[in-house]
Amino acid sequence: MKIGIIGSGQIGGTLARRFTALKHDVSVANSRGPESLADLARETGAKAVTVREAARAGDVVIVTIPEGQIPKLPRDLFAGVPDNVVVVDTGNYYPQQRDGRIAGIEEGLTESRWVAKQLGRPVVKAFNNIYARHLLERGRPTGTPGRIALPVAGDDQRAKEVVMRLVDQLGFDPVDAGGLDESWRQQPGTPVYGADHDAAGVKRALSEASPERGREWRATPGSPGNFARPA
Repeated sequence: MKIGIIGSGQIGGTLARRFTALKHDVSVANSRGPESLADLARETGAKAVTVREAARAGDVVIVTIPEGQIPKLPRDLFAGVPDNVVVVDTGNYYPQQRDGRIAGIEEGLTESRWVAKQLGRPVVKAFNNIYARHLLERGRPTGTPGRIALPVAGDDQRAKEVVMRLVDQLGFDPVDAGGLDESWRQQPGTPVYGADHDAAGVKRALSEASPERGREWRATPGSPGNFARPA
């Protein structure tokens, strides 16, 4: 499969490593340009490209950049990209630590619904609730007892199934987490976030989630601070 990755941070770099190891054709981009990705390209065999090229790389495009940077992407980034290309959002909103106040999310949009509106494309929410090191190291073969499961939310069932197959290839049990408006169940502060549950545990955690965003996940007048000193 041809996979474009926009973002080369912890999750983006990890997915580039994992997908190239699985023999997918990976193109990776970041805000600093292809030259800054030379080491990652040499390590993995992924192609270092521009953001626009990554959006046109093929079958799946994974957007994995800080939430507050989403509006800085080109407004026409996906212009002309076929509708059957699956766009994945891995992002999380960290208002006090990194992103500052994002009005649409503070006013009630799920994080990925807000991202979809910014991109002008439907998205599938995935890979946001697992630590990057666990994504890199803890995949296991299908059927392994206690295999970690990952929730996948989206409105397009075909697109969601594409992502769920990729989750399985990476060594995790995919769990259908419903439509995009239900993706709040896997946002920061919910029982599934940062927890390595198996499939039954993920389903239970999703069912126990509260739609009320906790105070620690809302912007303050001083936001943002940083991860060491949230504001």
